Amino acid sequence: MKAMKNGRVTIPTDLDMIEETKEIIDQWGADAVRDCDGTEMPDQFKNYPVKVYSNYYTTRKDNNWANKNPDEVQQVYLMTDFYTAMDDQLKIPIMKDLYKEQLKPNTINDIKRWWEVINRTTGEVVPVEAWDYNKKSQEIILRNPKKYHSYTVSFLAFIIWDPVHMYNYITNDWEDVEHQMTYDVRQPKTKAYTLKKLKKWMVENPETDVVRFTTFFHQFTLIFNEQRKEKFVDWFGYSASVSPYILKQFEKEVGYKFRPEYIIDQGYHNSTFRVPSKEFRDFQDFQQREVAKLVKKFVDICHENNKEAMMFLGDHWIGTEPYGKYFKDIGLDAVVGSVGNGTTLRLISDISGVKYTEGRFLPYFFPDVFNKKGNPIKEAKENWVTARRAILRSPVDRIGYGGYLKLALEFPEFVDYIESVCNEFRILSENIDGKKPYSHFTVGILNAWGKLRSWGTHMVAHAINYKQTYSYNGILESLSGMPFDVKFISFDDISENSDILKDCSVIINVGDAYTAFSGGKNWLNPLITSAVREYVAEGGGFIGVGEPTAYQNQGRYFNLADVLGVDKEIGFSLSSNKYNWSENEHFILKDNSSELDFGEGKKNIYADLETKVLKTSGKDVQLAVNEFGKGKSVYISGLPYSLENSRILYRAIFWAAGKDNEIKKWYSKNYNLEVNYYPASNKYCVVNNTYVKQETIIYDGTGKSFDLIVEPNDILWFDEE
Repeated sequence: MKAMKNGRVTIPTDLDMIEETKEIIDQWGADAVRDCDGTEMPDQFKNYPVKVYSNYYTTRKDNNWANKNPDEVQQVYLMTDFYTAMDDQLKIPIMKDLYKEQLKPNTINDIKRWWEVINRTTGEVVPVEAWDYNKKSQEIILRNPKKYHSYTVSFLAFIIWDPVHMYNYITNDWEDVEHQMTYDVRQPKTKAYTLKKLKKWMVENPETDVVRFTTFFHQFTLIFNEQRKEKFVDWFGYSASVSPYILKQFEKEVGYKFRPEYIIDQGYHNSTFRVPSKEFRDFQDFQQREVAKLVKKFVDICHENNKEAMMFLGDHWIGTEPYGKYFKDIGLDAVVGSVGNGTTLRLISDISGVKYTEGRFLPYFFPDVFNKKGNPIKEAKENWVTARRAILRSPVDRIGYGGYLKLALEFPEFVDYIESVCNEFRILSENIDGKKPYSHFTVGILNAWGKLRSWGTHMVAHAINYKQTYSYNGILESLSGMPFDVKFISFDDISENSDILKDCSVIINVGDAYTAFSGGKNWLNPLITSAVREYVAEGGGFIGVGEPTAYQNQGRYFNLADVLGVDKEIGFSLSSNKYNWSENEHFILKDNSSELDFGEGKKNIYADLETKVLKTSGKDVQLAVNEFGKGKSVYISGLPYSLENSRILYRAIFWAAGKDNEIKKWYSKNYNLEVNYYPASNKYCVVNNTYVKQETIIYDGTGKSFDLIVEPNDILWFDEE
C-alpha cells in the first residue's frame, strides 16, 4: 500500500527558514509547524495551509514579572552533603557544589520553620535554637553538636534560572541570552497574572491552532553543580514542586505538620526508585489533584478561543502524570512527548483521555548531534527502528521533530531518510487504522507504583540507560513490541483486591532489592506474599528479574524463594552447602544461538535442589525455572534489551504461563523479525528489526507456516487468508 502523501507530521521552523520550511513541508508531507525554545514562528505560516503549534510557557519567558515578585519564584528543596562535627561548633556551607546562577537560598520565608538540620548519625532533628544561618557566608552555624556525628541541612532555594532553559543554553552554546527565571503559577499573584496573560495571548495570536504547553507548573528535579553539569536528575521528581504557600495548604488537607524530610528523604529526594512513604504519597496525591484543577483553567481558556491544548510530556510536567487518577479531568486535547525507544513510545501512545498523541522523534536538531563529528542519520535510524516495534502495538497518532531546522538541512542524507520515516509512519497508520492488535494474553508488571508509572520504570532521566538500570530496562523495552496486553499492578492493588492477579497469565517483578520496583518492605506483608503464592500455585506464572521479592526476613532474602526456586547468599548461610549448579536444556533456550547477555547479572544466587538451572556464571545462577503447585516460575538475573534477549523473555513468558505449546501462532522462527496481527482488518505484518536481509519461517494464526525473506528494516503487509 502506498502512503498518503501528507499528514501526521510536525516540523520545526524559524524566522530565517521560511522557504526551507516550505520545501520540507512538501518533502516530508508535514501538516503542522512549530516553534521551539530559541526559535520564533514566522508570520508567513500563520495563514499557510498547515496547523500552527505555538509553544506556550506558563512558568518562564517573563523575567519582568519574576523580578517584581521574588517571593513567587519557583522553589526546590535541597540537602547539603554530610558534615562531621569535630569540635564545639560546626559550619555547614549550604551552597557547596551547587550552581549559584541557578539557585539562591530562600531567606524570605522563615528558615526556622522551613529548613531542617538533622543529625544523620541518629536521625534526630536538631532543635532550631541550636543553629543559626550566616547569610553572607551562606553557612549554617551549629552550636555544641555531638562530636563525630554527621549532620546535614535541608533548605529551600529559589530556582533563579529555569533548568530547561539552562540545559538548552549550555547545549547550544548560546551567548548574550538572558537567563530565564521560573515563577510559581500555583501562588496567588502569579496565578491571577498568568491566567490573565494567557487570555491576552489568545487575542494576540488568533492564527495559532494548537497551544503547546511546555509544560505547566512544576519542573522535574534537575539540579546543576558548580561546573554547570547535572548533579541530580529525576524525571519523576517532586522536589521542585514546593513552596511555603503550597505546603501550608497541604498541611490543612492532611492534618499533620509538614517536615522537609518528607521531600528530602535522607538525600534520596524520593526518587522514583525509592519505596514511597505514606507522607510522600499524600503529597503526590495533593499535588496531582491541585495541579489538575489549575491546568483545567488554562485548557478551558484554549477551548473558549477555539484552540487545542497540547501538553508536552516533560519539563514542568510534575503533577500532570497521565496515568494518575486526576489526569482525565483536565480535558487536554493532546499529549506530545520525546520518543527515545519503544518504552517511551508506549509511555505516550497508551495515554487515554486525550484526542490524539504525538511522538517527538530523535535526534533533536541541536548542535550536540548536528556537527562535523556527529552522525544524526545513525541516531535517527536507531530511534525509528527501535520505536517502530512499539508503534505496531500501540501507535501514536502523529510524529514530529524539534530544534533548529537549519542544522538538519546541513545533512541532506538525513533529510532524505526522515522523508522515508514519515512515509513509512503514514503507511503503518493507514494499515493499523486504529485497530487493536492481537494479544495472546495479559502480562502484569508488579511494583510499588503500579499504574502511575506505566511504561516508566527504571528511568532516571528520560530514556537514558544507567549501569544500574540497563539490565532491567530490557524487560519493558521487549514488552513494548510484544503481542501481549501489559497491566501495571501495585502492591496496594493486591492488598485491596488480590483477584487483580487473575487478570494476568504471568506476573513479572523486576529490580534491585529494596527499590520501589522490586518492592522492598512490601514483601513483608503476608497478604502480598500469600496472594502471589496462591496465584502461582493455582496455575499462574511468575518471572523474577534481578532481586525479586527481596527483603531479608525470616531466614530468606527472596521472600518468595519457594516460588522462584532460588535465593541469594548474603553471608548468613555459608555453612549450608549448595550443590545445584549443572546447566540444563530447556524450552526457553530453544532459539538461543550464542552466549546470553544478562547485563550486570547477579552474584551469589543459588538454586534449590529441585530447581532446574539453565545458565550460570561460575557458581552464580543467572537463569533458572521452577514449578510451584500448578504454576511455574522463571528467575533471570538481568536482561538488557536486544533482539535475542527479547526472544528469551518471549519464550519465558509462554513457558511460565503454561502455554508453551501455543507459541507458534503469529510467530517468526527468526527472532530478528516479529509478527503483528490485526483481527478487525484481517491484516498482519512481518517487520525486520535489523539492518540486514533476514530469512525466516512465519507461522500464522492457525499454525500454518511459510518461508519468507525480508529486506533490511522492511515491513511486509499481508491479508489473512
